[in-house]
Amino acid sequence: MILFSPSVSRAALSLSTLLFATQAGAAPAAALKGDPVAGKAAFYRCASCHQVGPSARAGFGPKLTGVIGRKAGTTPDYRYSPAMKNANIVWTEQNLASFLKAPGDFIPGNKMRFWGLGNAQQVADLLAYLRTQ
Repeated sequence: MILFSPSVSRAALSLSTLLFATQAGAAPAAALKGDPVAGKAAFYRCASCHQVGPSARAGFGPKLTGVIGRKAGTTPDYRYSPAMKNANIVWTEQNLASFLKAPGDFIPGNKMRFWGLGNAQQVADLLAYLRTQ
């Protein structure tokens, strides 16, 4: 016979909550619902190097207009690192989210000097904004 005390029940509940949270994991940014208005505000961190919009051009970084669905390292007006040119990936939302989280880990040797965005909601917001560009 197994007896349940209040402390055992709390421990079991805490363990089941922990197991559920671990199995569910943190929602990837591409799966979160992003807010393009908040994403535009988040883009200000990017705007010192990147431009978006119809008149965007490369500067310290490539233009990001139409980045979702584009092959990495292919805009003609920017000189990409060999690592980015040879990455052979398409910028899906999932790839962008991973890159924005840790650029140097996702494509080692790329030129982007950015530590990354650790907040999944900010990444989702930024992706929602980039979808409008």
